[in-house]
Amino acid sequence: MTGPRNFPVGKTDEEWQNSLDADAYRVLRKHGTERAGTHPLNHEKRDGTYHCAGCGKPLYDSTTKYESGSGWPSFYKPMDSAVGTSSDRTLGMTRTEVHCADCGGHLGHVFPDGPQPTGLRYCMNGAALKFEPKK
Repeated sequence: MTGPRNFPVGKTDEEWQNSLDADAYRVLRKHGTERAGTHPLNHEKRDGTYHCAGCGKPLYDSTTKYESGSGWPSFYKPMDSAVGTSSDRTLGMTRTEVHCADCGGHLGHVFPDGPQPTGLRYCMNGAALKFEPKK
C-alpha cells in the first residue's frame, strides 16, 4: 500500500508470509504480477465466486467474468464493497490499483476498456484469488 492503512483484517508481514503461498504473498503483499496466461483461474469457466486469497472475502461473481484476451482473469464488476482502489504510479504511468477492501491485498488493476454494462476491466492476478464453485 502507499501508506499506513487500517483494514478489518490485519496481520504482520511474518503472519502473511506464513499464511500465503509464495506467489500469493508476492502478489497480494508485495504488489507483484504473475506472467500473463500462466494461472489456471484465467481459464476457469464454472459458476461460483472468486475470493481474496489473503482473507477469503468474496470479490467477484463468476457471472461478471469474461475473456478479455489480456492473459489474466478479468471481470466487469466486483461485488458490493468488495474492493478499493488507489493510484499506482509505478512503471512510468498512472494506473488504478485494485485491492481487497478487507485486508488491503493487491489484486490487480482496473482499466476503462471493458464490456458493458460498466465499461470496466478488472484485470486480476489469479494468485490473489481463490475460486469456490457453486454447489
